[in-house]
Amino acid sequence: MDRMMTTTKSCMIKPAWTPVTIGLMVLGFVVFWPLGLAMLAYILWGDRFEGMARDAKDHWRGSQLKGAFDQMSNTTAYARTGNVAFDDYRERELKRLEEERAKLDAMRADFDDFLRELRRARDQEEFDRFMAKANRGRTSGGGEAAPS
Repeated sequence: MDRMMTTTKSCMIKPAWTPVTIGLMVLGFVVFWPLGLAMLAYILWGDRFEGMARDAKDHWRGSQLKGAFDQMSNTTAYARTGNVAFDDYRERELKRLEEERAKLDAMRADFDDFLRELRRARDQEEFDRFMAKANRGRTSGGGEAAPS
């Protein structure tokens, strides 16, 4: 009994109107409506998903947008123009701007530290005033705090 073994793709849940798929669809709608909608789409068009995915990939490969996305995902942030002088100038300017940005970030950090210290000093002054007032109330009121 020499049988030729063939492998076929099989799903646990077939894209058809079966009690299992209907139950999953209803459960999906009860739990979270997009799940039920996704199950409905799978029941209706599940057998065509593979072909649709292949068609979409083929369409994308022939699209003009693919070239634009490929160019944007180039390793350098900006593609070279072919004009060496302009490209060198652009690189120098971008480097200068990045250095300026680093200086501004450092100044911002210093300013944030200054504001934090200013708030701490103001809070300390307010606290000292409160404590002085509280201590005056205790000594003048016979140990009881003065009402506010």
